[in-house]
Amino acid sequence: MPKTPSAPSRRSFLASTAVAAAATAGGVPLLAACGSGGNGGGGGGGEGRVSEEQAAQILPTYRASEVAVDPDIPSVDGSVPGYHRYIEVDDLGVTVPEAKGSGGELSAMTPLWGTPPRAGNEYWTTMDERVGLTVNWQTQDGNTYGEKLGTVLAGSDIPDLVCVPGWELRGQIPRAIEQRFADLGPYLSGDAVLDYPNLAAIPTPAWQASIFGGALRGLPMPQPVIGAVVPFYREDVFEANGWTPPGSLDEFLAFAKDITSARNRVWACDDFKWAAFIYFGVLPSRPQYWRREGDTLVHRYEEDAYLEALEWSRKLFDAGVVHPDSVAAQGDANSRFAAGETLMIAQGEGVWHGLVSEQVTGGNPDFRMNAMDFFSHDGGDPVIWAGNGSGIWTFINRNLSEDRIRDALELANLCAAPYGTYENRLRNYGIERTHYTVEDGVPVRTDQGTVEVQPETYVFIASPEAAVAHPDQPRVVEDKCAWHQRQMPHVREPLFYGRQIQEPDRFANLSDAFEDLEDDVTRGRASISDMQNAVAEWRRNGGDELREWYLELLEDEA
Repeated sequence: MPKTPSAPSRRSFLASTAVAAAATAGGVPLLAACGSGGNGGGGGGGEGRVSEEQAAQILPTYRASEVAVDPDIPSVDGSVPGYHRYIEVDDLGVTVPEAKGSGGELSAMTPLWGTPPRAGNEYWTTMDERVGLTVNWQTQDGNTYGEKLGTVLAGSDIPDLVCVPGWELRGQIPRAIEQRFADLGPYLSGDAVLDYPNLAAIPTPAWQASIFGGALRGLPMPQPVIGAVVPFYREDVFEANGWTPPGSLDEFLAFAKDITSARNRVWACDDFKWAAFIYFGVLPSRPQYWRREGDTLVHRYEEDAYLEALEWSRKLFDAGVVHPDSVAAQGDANSRFAAGETLMIAQGEGVWHGLVSEQVTGGNPDFRMNAMDFFSHDGGDPVIWAGNGSGIWTFINRNLSEDRIRDALELANLCAAPYGTYENRLRNYGIERTHYTVEDGVPVRTDQGTVEVQPETYVFIASPEAAVAHPDQPRVVEDKCAWHQRQMPHVREPLFYGRQIQEPDRFANLSDAFEDLEDDVTRGRASISDMQNAVAEWRRNGGDELREWYLELLEDEA
C-alpha cells in the first residue's frame, strides 16, 4: 500500500475485527518464490531462489477446518464468503481445547490504531491463559509504524514476534526479514503444520506469499483477492437525490462537477488516484509491476495507462471537486465522508463495516455506504489485478529456541481460529458479559470491552481464511459479498502473482521518489513531462538494469 496521507489509510486496508481476509484455497497455480541469496540478489541462482518443485516442499499442507461453520453467503469464483448470523457461545466450535504453551513469555510488536489497553487487563490475560503463555505487547502507533520498524530491525533488541505490513516492504526491510527471522519450514512445511490445525486451514495462496529469502518465514494475515482499494459512495445520499453511480470516467467527472457545492461544504470526492490506476488497468506495485511485451518486460511506470491515470486524477483536482483537505493531504478522509462533506472515496474495504457501525450506533441510523463497480476508463469491462494471498505477516525472531518458536506457533494457531469458533469469538470480542453483551442477537461491547479489546494485536499474529462476518450489520455483509462477486470475473493474475521477490540491494531505493511525484502531478505542482523525465531518469539509474535482472530470472525458470 502507498505511504502518503492521501492514499487509502493503513487501517482501511485491514479487515475489521470480525473479519479475517484471505484468498480462496484452490485454483491458484503454485509459483516459485525468490529471495536474496549469496550473490546479492533474489535471482540469478542465489540461495534464496526456490523452484516450483522446491516451493511445493516448503508450503504447508492445506486441511480445511473441521469446526468452521458453513457461510450464509458462499464464495463464488473465489469471492469471500459471508456470515451475518450470530452464533451463541454454547454453539461455537472449539479448536484449542487445552492450552499447549510452555507457560513462558513472548514479546510482540504490532501496529495499533488507537489507545493501547493497560498491561495485565482481563482480555489479554484470558487470551494468555487460553494459549498457555504470556504475551508482552509492544504496540506501536500504526500511523508511524514504518519508522519504528526500520529502527527496530536495524538494532540488536528485536522482539520475539514482529509484524511487517506489505506496504513497508521497501528499502532494507526485505533483507532484514531474511537475516533476522526464523525459517518456519521445519515446523510448518508439509504435514508438520497439522500439529496446528488452524494454521493448516489457512489457504495455500497465503502461505505462498509468505516465502521470503527462499524459506517459509511469515505467519500470514490472509487477504482477499481484491479490496485493497474500493470506490465507495454515500448510497443514502445518492438514493435521496435519484443519482446512480457513474459508469465511465467522463461520466464521473461531469457528475462530480454537478454535485460539488463548495458553498455548502460538499465536494464530490477525495483523492481518487488509487482507484484511477484500476480504472486504467495500471499494473500493481511490486513485485508484479512488469508485463511481457515480446521478448522484453514493460514496467508500470512505462505504461501509457500510468500517465493517463495521473492525468485524469489531475482533472478532478483542477475541477475543484476534490475536498480541500484532501488537496492539502491532511485530515481524515473517512470522517469527511461520514459527515457528508465528500460523497465518494477510494479506501480499503476494511473501513466499510466500521464506518457503518459508528454512524448507525452514533445517531445517524440512515447512513449507508456501498461500493461502486469498477469499469474500464472508457466504460467497458475493467482489468482488476489480483493481490497476493497475504499482505501482512508476523515473523519470529530467529534467535528463539525451538520450544519458544513452538510457543509462538501455538499463539498463532489460536489467533487463526475461523469464524464460528470460541477462540475466534474470544479474540474479536473478549468474554461475554464482561467485554460484550448480546442484544437482539448481536454482540455489543461493554465499556470495559471498548477499552480492553483491541483485536488488531492478535489479528496481526495470524488470521484465518477470508470471511465477511458482521452479525451486527447484515446488510454490509450482503453488499460486500455482492460487490466481490460482481468484480471477480474481471480479476487477472499479474506476471509475478503470488511471489515475494527480493531484488538486489542496489535497487532498494530506485522508486522512492515516485509516490510523492505522483501526488505532485495530480495536484498540479508538477507536470506529466516531469513524470516522463523521472521515468527516463529511473531507467538510467537502474530501471533498465532491473528489467534485465527480471528477464534473467524468467529465463532461468523457463
